[in-house]
Amino acid sequence: MNRKIMSGVGLAAVASLALTGCGGQDEPAAVDGPVTLTLAGWDFASTPEFQTLADAYHEANPDVTVELKEYPAGDDYDTALTADLAAGAAPDVFIVKNLKNYVTFTEGGTLLDISDVAAELDPATGGLAPMEVDGATYAVPYRQDSWLLYYNKELFEKAGVDLPDGSWTWDDYAEAAAELTEGIGEKQVTGTYLHSWQSTVQGFALAQSGAPLDGGDFSFLAPYYERALAMQDEGSQPSYATVTTNELAYQAQFGTQKAAMLPMGSWYIGTLVAEQESGAADTFEWGIAPIPQADESTTGTDATPVTFGDPTTMGINSGIDESKIETAKDFLAFAAGPEGAAALAGIGITPALIDDAVADTVFGLDGVPQDDLSRFAYTTHETLPENPVGPTTAAIQTILGEAHSAIMSESTPVDEALAEAEERVVNEVG
Repeated sequence: MNRKIMSGVGLAAVASLALTGCGGQDEPAAVDGPVTLTLAGWDFASTPEFQTLADAYHEANPDVTVELKEYPAGDDYDTALTADLAAGAAPDVFIVKNLKNYVTFTEGGTLLDISDVAAELDPATGGLAPMEVDGATYAVPYRQDSWLLYYNKELFEKAGVDLPDGSWTWDDYAEAAAELTEGIGEKQVTGTYLHSWQSTVQGFALAQSGAPLDGGDFSFLAPYYERALAMQDEGSQPSYATVTTNELAYQAQFGTQKAAMLPMGSWYIGTLVAEQESGAADTFEWGIAPIPQADESTTGTDATPVTFGDPTTMGINSGIDESKIETAKDFLAFAAGPEGAAALAGIGITPALIDDAVADTVFGLDGVPQDDLSRFAYTTHETLPENPVGPTTAAIQTILGEAHSAIMSESTPVDEALAEAEERVVNEVG
């Protein structure tokens, strides 16, 4: 070969996986002739990254074909993949889609130790460090989305509000949202839109507070919730009840200019470009800014803003034929390295490795903003995981998800809901 440069899985699944896990193999035999690797993915019609990586690798290594096996999307991916792993029918390489379940796969013995692959990757690869478990790495990131602030330049101009300049704290953001709502003056248009996911509040609080998820104290979440509740109560963003009851889609809210701002992951860049081109979104001038910060210490273009985002990673099935191991490792190194990054950037996907070539590719796509702040926001940030790797992460996040619904629906006061979550973690997680 030539290289050019789980909350839904559960303890029963871990036990089942452990029965089929093969562990590491020593010095696998080399392969003579063509090699076929199989790769698990989902929703191929709307998720082109898997075929893109397979085709790019085959072009660089004509003797290797990467065949895709499609699994259900959403939470059903982990369920179906786990069943195939237990049955010995899973592909050679699979995506660890949900970081919460990474420990489940490692403890189940279904992932090979690929520390040697990780050691060869650029240390700047986003999401690489958190994948180490007890001194070993079992999956490597090929994609690392980070949360940014999208804004509609035309609605800002209409409202007479200054554009984001990279210096915003969350208080600045809340003030701008209120001014935009009033200045735009249209009943169905709000200054910003906050989607219903718990990560839209908790992800930022966890990353920017420095608090541990498993520390047993969730008071660090309170200021973020208090601000979000105040904003929905004053009408500068739709209420949680409105979002959930009407099943609002963030793409439609921002893309059809019903919201002037949107905190969302970097994956939305490609989506918005495609929707404006197809007509699913309105045509308007937009930009990207760093996500607002907890305080001024990390604001401004001379600083590094802190945000969150889990990596999407790739590992090797421990049941793989020994003769394919080295090929599979080479494919992972390719996918997580500069060649894979370039291929993903070409279709608007944010790779784990963002270098100048990747940024040039993304900002060379038609429809992507060309201003300096948008490029800064895309390329410069410290991205911390929403789901830190650990044995209790999935269980804690389930409890916090229920607290999120209780708080944002205003059925339970912030302090009471967080105290209940702390008590549940003690009693249910330990």
